[in-house]
Amino acid sequence: MHRRVVATAFSALLVSSLALGASPASAGSRQKPFRIMITNDDGVSAPGIDALVEGLRELPGVKVTVIAPSEEQSGTDGKTTPGTLTVTDATTASGRTAKAVHGFPADTVIYALEQDGLKQPPQLVVSGSNSIQNLSALADEVSGTVGAAKAAAARGVSALAVSQGTIEGGDPDYTAGVKQAVKWVKQHRKALSREDAEVILENLNIPTCAEGQKHRGLVEVPLAPSGTDGAVAAQDCASTLEDPANDIEAFNNGFVTLTELPVPTT
Repeated sequence: MHRRVVATAFSALLVSSLALGASPASAGSRQKPFRIMITNDDGVSAPGIDALVEGLRELPGVKVTVIAPSEEQSGTDGKTTPGTLTVTDATTASGRTAKAVHGFPADTVIYALEQDGLKQPPQLVVSGSNSIQNLSALADEVSGTVGAAKAAAARGVSALAVSQGTIEGGDPDYTAGVKQAVKWVKQHRKALSREDAEVILENLNIPTCAEGQKHRGLVEVPLAPSGTDGAVAAQDCASTLEDPANDIEAFNNGFVTLTELPVPTT
């Protein structure tokens, strides 16, 4: 008789908890997913964005949404299309569900944030991985990859632009770039999950090293002054240069470069 009374009381408590929306295991302990939007300027079917999507999807508790240009839009900086954007269903190279925006990289952000493309705004926009490095003036004035990141930051969403260096006679080492992007997200996720999170805008470039070599680690450096030579050059991952002055010098001498960019205003 005693066991039946206890069981009945527990059942009543369980029903009460469920009625209040609580989990029988740990009421109120479920963590909301960290929302990431991924875009690029090489187009929704490009290998760089595919690698980035697959890498970020492996993080626990992350919701990845892909909204990218329908075709390549390299070198379009922050250009936008007036009016309502045309958007179609698409997939990444690995078959992940995506939206293809018929416009520029910055348009993908406008669609997501201002034209009801997303029910909830992302906590982070990751743009890339681009198929060539974006250093110095390329990042500041040319890159559509960085242009999309700038558009997000200008609208109050933190953003990371990711670009992968090229090597003569070989393909970009997207795997190396994805590892760095994933590491960055892990480091910043907690801060960016806060409702009062400060807006961050950063530019990440990863060398593609010669076979048998590895990059020399990450350095935080400023953009090289506009007009500096070597913005698109081979990367020497066997270099012994230390204390690079800017992103071009660091990148061309085998370092992963991270550069904080000013958050623009719309």
